[in-house]
Amino acid sequence: MAVCRIAFVGCVKEGKECLQEIIAAGGDVVAIFTFTDEIAAKTSGAVSFEDISEQHEIPLYKIKNTNTPETAQLIKEINPDVIFVIGWTRLVSAEILTIPKYGCIGMHASLLPKYRGRAPVNWALINNEKLTGNTMILLDDGVDTGDILLQRSISITLADTCGTLYDKVADAGREMIRESIPHLQKGELSRTPQNHDQATVMPKRTPEDGVIDWTKPALELFNWVRALTHPYPGAFTYYQSKKLFIWDAQIAHFSLQECNSELLKNTVPGMVISTADGITVSTGEGEILSLRALNFEDSDKVTWKEFLAENELRVGDILN
Repeated sequence: MAVCRIAFVGCVKEGKECLQEIIAAGGDVVAIFTFTDEIAAKTSGAVSFEDISEQHEIPLYKIKNTNTPETAQLIKEINPDVIFVIGWTRLVSAEILTIPKYGCIGMHASLLPKYRGRAPVNWALINNEKLTGNTMILLDDGVDTGDILLQRSISITLADTCGTLYDKVADAGREMIRESIPHLQKGELSRTPQNHDQATVMPKRTPEDGVIDWTKPALELFNWVRALTHPYPGAFTYYQSKKLFIWDAQIAHFSLQECNSELLKNTVPGMVISTADGITVSTGEGEILSLRALNFEDSDKVTWKEFLAENELRVGDILN
């Protein structure tokens, strides 16, 4: 049986874990490509691949981009049969895609063709999806449009955050790698074209997109907070002109209509209505969200009790 020569391109933890899985599954990795130290220092979540390179005696190449003439020539000289591109923050050029015999393989954290584009895990939570997934695809010159090689469905529970959901996605990715390596070694790649008519494309998110709109119902705000919590920049509001990050929240099991307090007759979305069991805040549709973990900008995350001990936040105050 001919050995399938594998090159790997990645820069973040997800990619590193997948590379480790490829090696553990018996894949013949002949080269690792990652960012130069200078670019890695500016890339969120970048990790070192030097330990894997040294442990398994695999050449490590630190590059600025896969698409430069120098890198393209280097890849041609290495002559891989397939290139895995996982946890890489750049698109791969058409020239690179044509070099390996079996093409370039990538992962996308959704059930393609749904949720193509940016931040699929975050968008799935924001949109209150009950199901998402991870898809192994053959990269083409589009964005997440390549043929599907393998796919795994993942349930989303109310206990999930972007962090826990990414862990599930990563587990599914490693599982697909274990399944794919024996087929690659045999030169077998079963592929299914995506149904482009069913595609949805999600936009890029920025940290400033995390602002909380208190006029929305509690469920939407609960999903907003858990979709943007660590390791992401966080959902935020303002109190006394200071940015206030909300990292954990719960939906209260009663509505404003069930409360008899005189204060609640004049409540507005974003008003603090109690600090007895969490910082409870009125939302749209007469509902209530309980804030459980938060902090001001440039402060450390704390529980709601610790926050109240350190800051003056009173019933009747407005967050907006």
